[in-house]
Amino acid sequence: MPKEFYNPPALNPANGFTHVVAAPAGRTVYVSGQVSVNERAEVVGKGDFRAQVEYTFVNLGAALAAAGATFKDVVKVSYFVVGLKPEHVPIIREVRRKHLNPDSPPASTLVGVEALVVPDWLIEIELIAVVEG
Repeated sequence: MPKEFYNPPALNPANGFTHVVAAPAGRTVYVSGQVSVNERAEVVGKGDFRAQVEYTFVNLGAALAAAGATFKDVVKVSYFVVGLKPEHVPIIREVRRKHLNPDSPPASTLVGVEALVVPDWLIEIELIAVVEG
């Protein structure tokens, strides 16, 4: 049984996300929050929100691949943005559109936060994926 995506008419129109995703039995992959840090623990795109979003998606792709998953398997995304402003949203939408399925996007949560663990981090993203058997 494939994943099912629902946007009930009683809820607001979804823009780049799906309100409800029902995942079939499969292997569930939980990806811890990823940030824009390379393999040498250096911040990539220090002070540059777009660069950090882009590199964070690179790291998410690597994390998914390590578990035998891809962005097509993602059913839930949570974004944590330091000092969230309206101008951050189109950047996130543009970058995620390159990676996530725009026809059946995952369920999504976007949260503005005061700070992340390291002051230079501007965004942290975590994922849940279901790899169908």
